[in-house]
Amino acid sequence: MFPLSSRATITLQPSDVSLRPTIGVVFFALTTILPFPVLARAEIYQFIDANGTVSLTNVPSDPRYRRIDLESTSLRNSLSEKELEHVIARHSRRHRLHPALLRAVIKAESDFDPMAVSRAGAVGLMQLMPQTAMQWDVQDIYDPDENISGGARHLRYLLDRFHGNLPLALAAYNAGETLVDRYRALPPIDETRRYVSKVLRYYRQFLFANAGSGLKTVTARAHATQPPDLAFSSFPRP
Repeated sequence: MFPLSSRATITLQPSDVSLRPTIGVVFFALTTILPFPVLARAEIYQFIDANGTVSLTNVPSDPRYRRIDLESTSLRNSLSEKELEHVIARHSRRHRLHPALLRAVIKAESDFDPMAVSRAGAVGLMQLMPQTAMQWDVQDIYDPDENISGGARHLRYLLDRFHGNLPLALAAYNAGETLVDRYRALPPIDETRRYVSKVLRYYRQFLFANAGSGLKTVTARAHATQPPDLAFSSFPRP
């Protein structure tokens, strides 16, 4: 018999967590160093640092570790359409964002996969970096509700910061507000410009898909610093 106090800790670098920390990955990682009889009865805790490094343990030594509920929705590989619509609608109302915009960002960031993890360490539906999640008090970064809450709050903050300029807010969501401040325009980074174009394209698609639902749209004008291919003229206010 192994004592329940047997301790195991494993660290996964951002390149490793691209495997996605599903139940199978968590258990496989810990069974390499913790006997199964102990693991079967253990509580598993996780901590993601600012660099995206994931640490898993059954005996947390840091208050930043969070318990993983292996039966909770936070480790499911999918979210029903009804559940997703409810969560998006609630956080859209709370943070004064159009639901189609929030859906567009989720589509571009994770393609609606709540377990998505990038090589840079961004996590979940809205691909929150650990430091961004901490900024908006997200306790479980994999939980779809908490992840969307944090992402919506961050997007609202960026829209307010850049005076409602949607392309600049999206560029800051992707590349960071410091870079957008430096150029006072869309940064000359191909990845960021492709990201902004992608989100605006999805935004337009979701708006058209919902056109029959009576959603009110207003005309918005892109700032002069915005290149012509990224101009938008028929989006509702975010």
